[in-house]
Amino acid sequence: MRAANADRERTVDVLKAAFAEGRLTAAEYEQRMSATYQASTYGQLAALVADLPSGPMVQPTAAPAPVVPQTFLPPPYPFPPTRRSNGLAVASATLGCLTVVTGGLTGLPAVITGHMARNRIRVTREDGDGLAVLGLVLGWLSVAGWLLIGLLVVLASSSSS
Repeated sequence: MRAANADRERTVDVLKAAFAEGRLTAAEYEQRMSATYQASTYGQLAALVADLPSGPMVQPTAAPAPVVPQTFLPPPYPFPPTRRSNGLAVASATLGCLTVVTGGLTGLPAVITGHMARNRIRVTREDGDGLAVLGLVLGWLSVAGWLLIGLLVVLASSSSS
C-alpha cells in the first residue's frame, strides 16, 4: 500500500526519537532519513524502524467496519432497571374506572387515592403518575356528576313546592 506524507513524517519522528536516545549513530540516522523521504510504501517505511523499540508502524485497516443502525442492534445487557408503579396510583385508576360500573360510588375514593399517589410519587420518584391522573379525572367527573344530580334534585323539589 502506498504511503502518504503523513506516514513519512511519523517515521521521521520515530527516527528522531531513536537518534536522541542514542539508538542510532549519526551516519545511520542520515541514511535512514534519506531512505524515509524516498520510500513509497508502508513496507519500506516499516523496514526503516523495525529494529527500534517503538516497533514497526501500524498498518492501516483495510476497510472500516460497517455502521449498523441503532434500530437493528440488540438491547443493552443487562436491561436497565424498571421503576415500579405506585400502588396507590394503580388503585386510583382502578377505582376511577369502576365509577362507570358502580354508578359513581367509587369516585370519591378514586380522588383521595389519586392525590395521595401523586404526593408519594413526587417523593419516591416511582412510576404511575399517569395512572393517578386518570383516577383523579374519572373520580372528579363522578363527583361532579353526583353534585349535578343533587343540585337538580334540590331545584326540582323547590320548584314543585
